[in-house]
Amino acid sequence: MNRRMLSVLVFAVSVIGLNMGTSLPLLALRLHEAGAGALTIGVLSALPAAGMILAALATNWLCRRYAGRTLYLACFMLCGLSSSALEWLPDSLAWLALSRLTLGLGMGVAVILGESWVNELCSEARRGQVVALYAACFTGVQLAGPLLISLFGAHSPWPILLVTLANLLTLGAVARYLPANWGQHAAHTRPSFSLLGFLRVAPTLCAGVLFFAFFDAVVLSLFPVYASTHGHALAVAALMASVILAGDMLFQVPLGWLADRLNRRTLHLVCGVLTLTVGLLLPWLIARPSLLWPALVVLGAVAGGIYTLALILIGQDFRGPDLITANASVGLLWGIGSLAGPLLSGGLMHSDPQGLPLALCLAAGGFVVVALGSLIARQKVIAQ
Repeated sequence: MNRRMLSVLVFAVSVIGLNMGTSLPLLALRLHEAGAGALTIGVLSALPAAGMILAALATNWLCRRYAGRTLYLACFMLCGLSSSALEWLPDSLAWLALSRLTLGLGMGVAVILGESWVNELCSEARRGQVVALYAACFTGVQLAGPLLISLFGAHSPWPILLVTLANLLTLGAVARYLPANWGQHAAHTRPSFSLLGFLRVAPTLCAGVLFFAFFDAVVLSLFPVYASTHGHALAVAALMASVILAGDMLFQVPLGWLADRLNRRTLHLVCGVLTLTVGLLLPWLIARPSLLWPALVVLGAVAGGIYTLALILIGQDFRGPDLITANASVGLLWGIGSLAGPLLSGGLMHSDPQGLPLALCLAAGGFVVVALGSLIARQKVIAQ
């Protein structure tokens, strides 16, 4: 393994997590305090997902024309400008919407390329641990965003200033350590399936990515709003989102270690069942802080495991152009899930105070059904 390259990729994806973890709840809380409705907050929170969908559609084309370092530099320039725009743009919903869309575009291309490169660089024997570390840094560093908001306040310029500085540091690291021609693919190279064809090839992996994107966007943008409407102070509500992400970050590497030793597909299903269980209990737990806080850690751990194991299985099952296309499909599904999460949850919260747990259970239940069906079908094929 090229440790220097992996270090740059892990640092870069951590900064993507910081962009997402800071800007999504910051925008949601500012709009909430300004009197915006949950549906409006949900729509604006979903726009980065639309940018990610555009990124997924464009990544293969971009990889055939530009080197990976060039694309990475462009991505972090776009992320830096889009995140910092929360401080210097005029108070206009249209301008906010544009900045959210371009942020999603930059983050989407960076994540798709990073996931592909990490899987190419690591060995099969340690794939679970390395990919889990990468995923833990991506999702775990997001918790710094709500923590910064809790520390400085939703209207302080410091959270966005620190995010902008992190993007500048990433630009320097990428320019210094990634080879100039890294990640460029020949124009004639074609995968064996399309973006949408990945749905047929790997339905459980698609369902896993779709669920976690849904979950991640809802936790960052609407969970603080949900908690605040059930009697928790805004600072405490933002801290709850950090605790969920902390559970994700702390337990992904142990789950990766297990994935290198146990049946990965069975472990994937177990994470789904546990996520659904916590989601069903959430309306009861929200009024019981002594049980809620440890439950949020468990929720983050098992929900994050669904995404981490999907990435590990993608690296196990696909190579070359197929790996790039699989991860582009992940980006497309991430965009769809991130788009659906705030929209569905915002709509349900608008009509029902327990709309967020309901949305979470619907998403987790869908994954469990697909994963269980695929596992049973695979066992039947093996038995024959």
